[in-house]
Amino acid sequence: MKRLLVVVDMQKDFIDGSLGTKEAQAIVPGVAARVREYLEAGDEVVFTLDTHGEDYLNTQEGKKLPVKHCLKGTMGWDLCRELAGIEGKRFEKNSFGSPACAEYAAKGNYSCVELVGLCTDICVISNAMLIKAFTPETPVLVNAACCAGVTPESHQNALNAMAMCQIEILHP
Repeated sequence: MKRLLVVVDMQKDFIDGSLGTKEAQAIVPGVAARVREYLEAGDEVVFTLDTHGEDYLNTQEGKKLPVKHCLKGTMGWDLCRELAGIEGKRFEKNSFGSPACAEYAAKGNYSCVELVGLCTDICVISNAMLIKAFTPETPVLVNAACCAGVTPESHQNALNAMAMCQIEILHP
């Protein structure tokens, strides 16, 4: 059985754009290496893409986080250059989690599903919880070294919360 790697929102705006952080920048090489490892092993890699339109500031999220980001068609929406040319299904989402990605994971009969990416405390945890709900008997893993949160503290809080929900936290 193949493994599935879900790369969450490794987009320019979250790395060095409007919502970028030094922690996000620091995980890019590790995420790219993990993607290569999966592909070289013959496993599958998919990507989620935070996707907003020009009306973002009028949405519920935009009113709570009034920073335009990941507007479809802009450079900030694109995957970081280290991942841009990599093949793999893309799941555009206008919210934190992607039910379509979770459904895809449930249909794939994978030996495990591993998540990496941004932000641990928002979109990684949302997608991990959805995937766990859709695949209750499949091990769901989160690679802590290949994730970054809004802050180091919220990153750790999210890891702790996921561990309580039977999501395995990898500390390579």
